[in-house]
Amino acid sequence: MNNQNQTPHEPRRLMKSSTNKKLAGVCGGLAEYFGLDATLIRVIFALFGVFGAGILAYIVLLIVMPKPE
Repeated sequence: MNNQNQTPHEPRRLMKSSTNKKLAGVCGGLAEYFGLDATLIRVIFALFGVFGAGILAYIVLLIVMPKPE
């Protein structure tokens, strides 16, 4: 079989969401990347935020994740 007719898939990139955001688009971007509901990601961050890890992780991702092009 010849696979020359198939179009190459563009690799997924983890980036902030420009459409599904409440604060900075971090949770929306994670949800789009993993194919999950953004509310679920926000709840997970809130649960980890109680212990301080969620806040730190959010700040790190806020700095590291690029803005959408």
